[in-house]
Amino acid sequence: MAMAVAQHRVSTSGSSSINKHLDASGKYVRYTAEQVEALERVYAECPKPSSLRRQQLIRECPILSNIEPKQIKVWFQNRRCREKQRKESSRLQTVNRKLSAMNKLLMEENDRLQKQVSQLVCENGYMRQQLHTVNASATDASCDSVVTTPQHSLRDPNNPAGLLSIAEETLAEFLSKATGTAVDWVQMPGMKPGPDSVGIFAISQSCSGVAARACGLVSLEPTKIAEILKDRPSWLRDCRNLEVFTMFPAGSGGTIELVYTQMFAPTTLAPARDFWTLRYTTTLENGSFVVCERSLSGSGAGPSTAAAAQFVRAEVLPSGYLIRPCEGGGSIIHIVDHLNLEVGLMAWSVPEVLRPLYESSKVIAQKMTIAALRYVKQIAQETSGEVVYSLGRQPAVLRTFSQRLSRGFNDAINGFIDDGWSIMNCDGNEDVIIAINSSKSFSCTSNPNNALPFVGGVLCAKASMLLQNVPPAVLVRFLREHRSEWADFNVDAYTAASLKAGTYAYPGMRPTRFTGSQIIMPLGHTIEHEEILEVIRLEGHSLVQEDAFVSRDIHLLQICSGIDENAVGACSELVFAPIDEMFPNDAPLIPSGFRIIPLESKPSDTQDSLTTNRTLDLTSSLEVGPATNHSSGDVPSSQNSRSVLTIAFQFPFDSSLQDNVATMARQYVRSVISSVQRVAMAISPSGLSAAVGPKLSPGSPEALTLAQWICQSYRQVASVFVNLRAELLRSESLGSDSILKNLWQHQDAILCCSLKSLPVFIFANQAGLDMLETTLVSLQDITLDKIFDEPGRKALCSDFAKLMQQVKLPRSFRKILTAQELVESRAKDFYFYEQGYAYFPAGICMSTMGRHVSYEQAVAWKVLEADESTVHCLAFSFVNWSFV
Repeated sequence: MAMAVAQHRVSTSGSSSINKHLDASGKYVRYTAEQVEALERVYAECPKPSSLRRQQLIRECPILSNIEPKQIKVWFQNRRCREKQRKESSRLQTVNRKLSAMNKLLMEENDRLQKQVSQLVCENGYMRQQLHTVNASATDASCDSVVTTPQHSLRDPNNPAGLLSIAEETLAEFLSKATGTAVDWVQMPGMKPGPDSVGIFAISQSCSGVAARACGLVSLEPTKIAEILKDRPSWLRDCRNLEVFTMFPAGSGGTIELVYTQMFAPTTLAPARDFWTLRYTTTLENGSFVVCERSLSGSGAGPSTAAAAQFVRAEVLPSGYLIRPCEGGGSIIHIVDHLNLEVGLMAWSVPEVLRPLYESSKVIAQKMTIAALRYVKQIAQETSGEVVYSLGRQPAVLRTFSQRLSRGFNDAINGFIDDGWSIMNCDGNEDVIIAINSSKSFSCTSNPNNALPFVGGVLCAKASMLLQNVPPAVLVRFLREHRSEWADFNVDAYTAASLKAGTYAYPGMRPTRFTGSQIIMPLGHTIEHEEILEVIRLEGHSLVQEDAFVSRDIHLLQICSGIDENAVGACSELVFAPIDEMFPNDAPLIPSGFRIIPLESKPSDTQDSLTTNRTLDLTSSLEVGPATNHSSGDVPSSQNSRSVLTIAFQFPFDSSLQDNVATMARQYVRSVISSVQRVAMAISPSGLSAAVGPKLSPGSPEALTLAQWICQSYRQVASVFVNLRAELLRSESLGSDSILKNLWQHQDAILCCSLKSLPVFIFANQAGLDMLETTLVSLQDITLDKIFDEPGRKALCSDFAKLMQQVKLPRSFRKILTAQELVESRAKDFYFYEQGYAYFPAGICMSTMGRHVSYEQAVAWKVLEADESTVHCLAFSFVNWSFV
């Protein structure tokens, strides 16, 4: 017994090895190697065994029979504690390594900025000295020596020595841009470095071409990062094709490649671009990995194929990637993109308004530089397991879906001849371009028996338009959240049905009604939520009697990007394609959608901008030139923003129905354009009158006039209901613009509806729109009965007719109540005053999203026109409303 006790008791002066533990009484217990091994096996299966499991362990393992269950419990507690401490220590070490690497990166960036400041100080002193120099020729010569850059002529591609010389010069120039002061870098607007930022971003200032720079920390090895970035079509959505024509070794493990790259055109009004470049991959003495690239000059450079004839050659100035390994894993990456996109545009008719696409460093930064760094970080997160799977799909599969949607949409916009596209019956004056592709194949590789039965192919209807003072992010969010405002459910049903074997049908053969339900099911998103992948379910029912109870839901796979209003230069997109409810990983996709590209205005454009608050058709208006000038007091310069909207919709067709589908597609795209113009007018922030629109609805007055009528008619209401707010009364003494502004910003929800048998809303202030959870555009589709619950609708059916009669009938037929009677009648659901006013006690109404809204009280009154004898509409005021 004494021997057994001695076996389990350990001196407190012993070392804290893995086989020493404290039991419940505070005594040390020594475990043999065999006992520890047995316990570790159980811990690997179950780190927290129950008391029954511990007792079972003692029975099954004879070597543990001399240990009490309480001691084994303590062992597992200590083991879990050590595991937790180990994981926390590992996490802290990883964070420390990342912070050390980021600190090193920031210190290098600070050193670079210090050098840039020193250089600018020297240049400033030099220019001061030159101003006092009499010899102007010497001044010119010295200035020329400062800005002169070496030019390269085309070397023979078959001469490796000549190309190696170009490669070494390219490497030197690229490194000076990546870490030095060869380019005057300024911080990218809205991109501030910090612990949670993806990286540090800068754009060029006062240099030839447009350039952007990024640097950040990525938890991948340098060779893996280089492999990812060299595969440009996998991450650059605008890259159509990249082909390596020649490759040979260049010493020190490096390689030289001659690369031909094709880029999609971003819109139907701009040319597609291509590049003929030399790409040099090498390793520096400090272990850094470098991939640098530049264009080879010469008009005859590159392939001269029929496909290349569809592109306009652009120039890549020394650019590339510098990847430096970090201690403890990971890499610091520097990315530089320096392009001259204006080369070759003289021969291509590009509207002047699109010039910012080729002159903006912000656009290059968003589309290429920032996109590259974000993509590498996305891959790093997926590799480490930080990305959560959605609906059983791996992140790589979801990423492939996004790439296929973007590529299919770009393909539809460009319509390259070598892909089988051709223009259909276009005389150059059509606002909507129709292109057909009879060679398009949509076979499903997972099940060859489900090949799509298209005899004709795919038809694309596309158009571009200029938007004035419309935030792209706001417009895309509206198009995403309010699909019923612009889309035709029957057209969506037609395209979706065409994707299913044997169900091809022309739209209209089975009319379907959209129930209004749009369910968004998220699939995944990128690292900073700049792009969202989701499945949309649109619920609908057939209008045919025999199919009235058959659900005809439509499922769309959709990506939405550029929804952040603070992202400078970001392109906003909404691209979708119908899918089967149980879509496989290789499901065929026919993408359609919208792309909105912001155009950065020059300082001179603020005075000579296009007509404010207008949405124009580019095909007929871009070449007109500047319109009426506006004084600085009319429109703030910050609101003189432009963007280009490109719309492309694809439709499968049978050869026998090609003309019918083409007619339908043209009409549909025109209706979409009309809806987008209406939406753009409503959401324009350039002024409240522009947001409301010149006409609230057909036959309605201008917003300013209606605001005056509402406030004037409200005077009599407030004289009766003394507890109502009086802010509207004070508006009458203000100017017309102030009346509208005061009404728009009023804290109570104010809505106006028509005098029809089924009243429809024609106006609401901001609080009213918030209460109904809608917009001015969709407001005109909401009837008065939709905002009340069932009891309210029943009361409304009976009592609203009385109110209408009081509005229209002579005074002798109206119900007259005294003020005392009004007070006593407040317990009723509704009551009316002699002038046709109605009172609503505290109650509940509903928003368009189905949410309940409570209000303290509400009144309704008739809005008289200027002659005070004609009733224009009815106004409602909901006081102290809130969501339940």
